[in-house]
Amino acid sequence: MASHLDSFDLQLLAHLQRDARLPQAELGARVNLSTAAVNRRLKRLGEEGVIKRYTVEIEPAAVGYPLTVIVGVEAESERVDLLDATKRVFMDCPEVQQCYYVTGEWDFILILAVSDMAHYNALTRHLFFSSNNVKRFKTFVAMEREKTGMALPIGLPD
Repeated sequence: MASHLDSFDLQLLAHLQRDARLPQAELGARVNLSTAAVNRRLKRLGEEGVIKRYTVEIEPAAVGYPLTVIVGVEAESERVDLLDATKRVFMDCPEVQQCYYVTGEWDFILILAVSDMAHYNALTRHLFFSSNNVKRFKTFVAMEREKTGMALPIGLPD
């Protein structure tokens, strides 16, 4: 997918990752394109799925979710229908911030935002103990959130 992205597209993406609120006129000035050209490119990048969404990063503790929990989950069975059902449960849970289907010892790695350990305990009942396809899980509680985000290393020319 990325092979069709030119230097203007990459520059626009890099700027938007830093601040998605930048007006198109300002983006154009930063990358030496007209506002209309920026608009067309952003529309195309959205239609092609390069830009998935515009969002804001919120401090979890400010809205009552100070605890980050990382969980490794081993599935009981790797039958496609059971894996898909397990994925849907994870995807439908608002506390699950990220869900990865992975190789290795664990089948899934989850990143959860919770208010406290009691909240996490309740989630374990819903996500793991009530599932017919979770063999075991291992919990890692983040002591500090050192680096978070989804920004990709798109370089800007110096």
